Amino acid sequence: MKISKKESKEKRNKGLSIGFCSMVYLFLFIPIFVVVSNSFNATTSKPYLSWKGFTFDWYLKLWDNTSLLSSFGNTIIIAVSSTVLATIIGTLGAIGIYRYKFRGKGIINGLLYIPVVIPEIVIGIALLTIFSNVKIPRGMLTLILSHVSFSVPYVIFNVRARLSGYDKSIEEASMDLGANRVVTFFEITLPTLAPGIAGGALLAFTLSIDDVIISYFVNGQTKTYPLKVMESIKSGVSPDVNALSTLVLIGTIGLVFLTQSGLLTGKHKKI
Repeated sequence: MKISKKESKEKRNKGLSIGFCSMVYLFLFIPIFVVVSNSFNATTSKPYLSWKGFTFDWYLKLWDNTSLLSSFGNTIIIAVSSTVLATIIGTLGAIGIYRYKFRGKGIINGLLYIPVVIPEIVIGIALLTIFSNVKIPRGMLTLILSHVSFSVPYVIFNVRARLSGYDKSIEEASMDLGANRVVTFFEITLPTLAPGIAGGALLAFTLSIDDVIISYFVNGQTKTYPLKVMESIKSGVSPDVNALSTLVLIGTIGLVFLTQSGLLTGKHKKI
């Protein structure tokens, strides 16, 4: 049975597409695989690139590395605090920009993109200058404020995208039935916007945990996990760092799963 030129071309294109996609996924996931596999590597010789056997020792030794755990604890405190603040500010800001017309609204919409598009080193220098001028000592507070400043726009973008298809008549119906504005906001508006809020919060949390450049300028003596890892690169990343990174990866995948399954947004509930 002969294969037509059209079928042959389609098979060739399909094979090229599969090959291209495979290369992209390999490029994305091979570094993650290296980190995870090295967390189980039994080698003790730096830079820990040769495989010497499978072990869980690095996960046990991780709990003895107090400086690494302390830096990770700082990162979690900063990430949670900045995420909560950025989510509240970003959600209220997105609703306010969407609902109300006021002078300078277009300018504010344009300014929201500045923290997203300009280099992080510029933001870091700018924040360092501001904190120095207002005499705020660098540390946990400056880190939280800095992370809030670059996370808020991402929350606003996510919530505003959810608002683009929002039906205001639902709120009007709620108030016609006797609910005031506060009850309507918590019972109608907030649940409707929950997927966008959760997406913005998750993105803000991820950006906070991952930040290096801005944190470097405003950290003072407070070390975060990314900064601690950056310090260890000179002597080679040790397997206990890989072990902690693997645990962070598992936690991140868990958060994504909870978000996608609707367990964090309430979408799984039946009305």
